[in-house]
Amino acid sequence: MIQVVKQFPVLTVLFVIALIASVRADTLEAPSTPAEIAVPEGNVLYMEVFADGVQIYSCGAKEDGTGYEWAFKAPEAILYDMSMNPIGTHGAGPFWQASDGSRVEGKVQAKVASSDPTAIPWLLLATTSTGSEGMFATTTFIHRLGTVAGIAPTDGCDEANAGAEAKIPYTATYYFYEAAY
Repeated sequence: MIQVVKQFPVLTVLFVIALIASVRADTLEAPSTPAEIAVPEGNVLYMEVFADGVQIYSCGAKEDGTGYEWAFKAPEAILYDMSMNPIGTHGAGPFWQASDGSRVEGKVQAKVASSDPTAIPWLLLATTSTGSEGMFATTTFIHRLGTVAGIAPTDGCDEANAGAEAKIPYTATYYFYEAAY
């Protein structure tokens, strides 16, 4: 009888953990997005992360030779889980690298303007490669939504400043999708 009583709390704890995991999976819902950036059918949301960093722009000559402009170079951000614990980084490529060593790279498939004119666009990205096993290994698509700030400067780019960089703070929420099983 004593042995059963000692095991009961362990089984209870395991049951509660499984129940919490099940509830969390059921409560993670894909955000509503414009049709232009909808994730294709057959993919489900499995993770949501918050990014806080900068959008890096470089000053250079316009392609048509009519002056100078700020051109997007790369993102640089820290990724956080929804409890604001750091879980990885985001950088040029673009890539998302988790603290567990897993990595996903993506390519923009579609974008729409943010409802905030001072914020970078919302994106749908398709996975182009994944690295080792871990939190990003199953990613098929990524959304960048809920953007705040990050747009290119509107001035300060001219011949005298050619080659200069501007790091503009931004935040966003990234949603990671995987194939439905």
